[in-house]
Amino acid sequence: MSIVLVIEDSVTQREMISNLLRGSGLTVIEASDGVEALETIQRSLPEGKLPDLVVLDIVMPRMNGYEVCRRLKADPKTQHVPVVMCSSKGEEFDRYWGMKQGADAYVAKPFQPTELVGTVKQMLRG
Repeated sequence: MSIVLVIEDSVTQREMISNLLRGSGLTVIEASDGVEALETIQRSLPEGKLPDLVVLDIVMPRMNGYEVCRRLKADPKTQHVPVVMCSSKGEEFDRYWGMKQGADAYVAKPFQPTELVGTVKQMLRG
């Protein structure tokens, strides 16, 4: 069973994304911002239980998604974990910049549930 870390500051969005992914058979852990997400990942490192994929919002307090993505991709322990950016910043430049930070995929909000689930499942198949 794959583990997905959903990093989203909006409680409503986080619950919706998490429920969608759980409904498709995935295990979901949650973080409300980038700092909490990095702490969650650091706590999971000793057990070697990294998430198999990260769904990452961009606009968040304390640390934005671009910075989280850069840090994950710069760390040898987490650089292989696929990152799907999921943001209301849907312009072509936002997509480009997200991919430049190391994101493996980009889904713009609002999205169709099948688009997000399909993207996540495709990334997990690798």
